[in-house]
Amino acid sequence: MTVSFLLQIYVDGVSSCPTHIASSFFLLPFPYAMSSSNSIPKPRSNQKSETIAMGITDTTQQSFDRAQELKQFEESKLGVKGLVDSGLTSLPPLFVHPPETLSTLKPARPKPDSIPTIDLSCCDSFRRPSVVAEVGRAARELGFFQVVNHGVPTEVLDRTIAAMKAFHEQPIEAKARIYRREMETSVSFFSNFDLFHSKAASWRNEVLEWNHQVQRLGSLLLGLLSEGLGLSADKLQELACLETRVMVGHYYPYCPQPDLTVGLMSHTDPGVITLVLQDQIGGLQVKHGDEWVDVAPIPGALVVNIGDTLQIMSNDKYKSVDHRVLANPNREPRVSIAVLYYPSNREDEFGPFPELVSSDKPAAFRQFTLSEYMRRFFTKELDGKSLINYFRA
Repeated sequence: MTVSFLLQIYVDGVSSCPTHIASSFFLLPFPYAMSSSNSIPKPRSNQKSETIAMGITDTTQQSFDRAQELKQFEESKLGVKGLVDSGLTSLPPLFVHPPETLSTLKPARPKPDSIPTIDLSCCDSFRRPSVVAEVGRAARELGFFQVVNHGVPTEVLDRTIAAMKAFHEQPIEAKARIYRREMETSVSFFSNFDLFHSKAASWRNEVLEWNHQVQRLGSLLLGLLSEGLGLSADKLQELACLETRVMVGHYYPYCPQPDLTVGLMSHTDPGVITLVLQDQIGGLQVKHGDEWVDVAPIPGALVVNIGDTLQIMSNDKYKSVDHRVLANPNREPRVSIAVLYYPSNREDEFGPFPELVSSDKPAAFRQFTLSEYMRRFFTKELDGKSLINYFRA
């Protein structure tokens, strides 16, 4: 199935807590964008359009009118990268996080074996059951793992990273035409051929090839995860969890004071699974017990994490865990591309699979529609597990 995409770009930022030092390129699938209001959900309170930037004149002031600063940030249209390019040497107050957040931003202790690395080359052989066991164990115990020998050519990975980097490093005026806070699902918007053929869209071919690859790999991963639950390999695909994908291209520029802020706040992902391509800069961390663990980049590897929806459908067997990205202390920007997989029918009811519910293991979550879930997701802040707990039985 061909997936049509909408384009949306955000810079993380909040009205009730400090902004994040990252910009994000969103590709939203057409089926996912349809709703009764004929528009996609508004950005959460912790997200602003990349057209926004910050017109701070005194970065040393201790108290400031936050609403006014946010307004300046939105109207100046430079973006986070624009701030860095302008020669910023200290963080504006809007980006500084409170002590309770900063106190946890300590380097993770080296734990090279904490995040499992799973070889997918044997999935079509007699060794498939052992791969299923590895995937299931990682999904139950940590909710994160990396995969190698996944079939995506190295040159595709490299070109995708390069294309996303090039997109974010275009002049502001080249990107500004396609930035907006909201996008209606009108035919004219989807028929904006200039968007996809102009010089500002030189990333198009690379993104489309990446999209083709993640569809194939997503099918394999969903099958392994289904079998890891003792279900048929096509169980998750029966819910059309492969067709609806959201691609997010993150760009983390150099941060002059990384000890005062974060790249992306601690959160869990709302979908079924997330597949992440990251460069070699590092900064992604996962919460394991009371500790934060680095997801160290491995050349050629892709990161997989369990989303809230799959934790619910697995009746708590699989774990969707908190993760975050540290601010980037390196002069070289950090780039990552995440693909989130969702069930395609927003109005169907979801909950624990009946096969995983018994008298010994009653349903841990109530039934809900994806529309209900996403409405809540887009109107909350990135604050960990509070959303999934809302749906507990």
